[in-house]
Amino acid sequence: MAGISGLKVAILVTDGFEKVELSEPRKALDEAGADTSIVSPKDRQVRGWKFTEWGDSLPVDMPLTQARPDQFNALLLPGGVINPDALRMDEQAVAFAKAFFDAGKPVASICHGPWTIIEAGAARGRRLTSWPSLRTDLRNAGADWVDEQVVVDGNLVTSRKPDDIPSFNPEVIRLFAGARG
Repeated sequence: MAGISGLKVAILVTDGFEKVELSEPRKALDEAGADTSIVSPKDRQVRGWKFTEWGDSLPVDMPLTQARPDQFNALLLPGGVINPDALRMDEQAVAFAKAFFDAGKPVASICHGPWTIIEAGAARGRRLTSWPSLRTDLRNAGADWVDEQVVVDGNLVTSRKPDDIPSFNPEVIRLFAGARG
């Protein structure tokens, strides 16, 4: 797809990310020509979650301590419950995510990923979706939460769950295609 070749995408995760919410969008981005990197507070590996049990580990491409938002054009925030709950308590992870919003760079988030968006102060005034249990959290943060497969609001694309990934991926690629920073 035009505009995505060589695009640098940070995938911010820690242990407990929902595997399919990282692997499928990453695969779509990589196949479209993007250069994706797993960025994590963990130094070497992060362990995924596979619906109801622990899944495989993946190598960390860049420890969060070495990552700078200006090295990337876009940000992907996979969900799972454990991963975004831990990230929203990590000041450096929140600051990393916030920098993408402050710079107007595109961000994609699925499932529980918007918890990091809330903590970064970037939910207010946005129309977005998430796993249904985040509805009240997002509304309390000033967002307009809707129950739709995919929602694009400016530089943010959100989706609800793994079943929505076939609709999420094309919108992520479309949004990210306009990103050069």
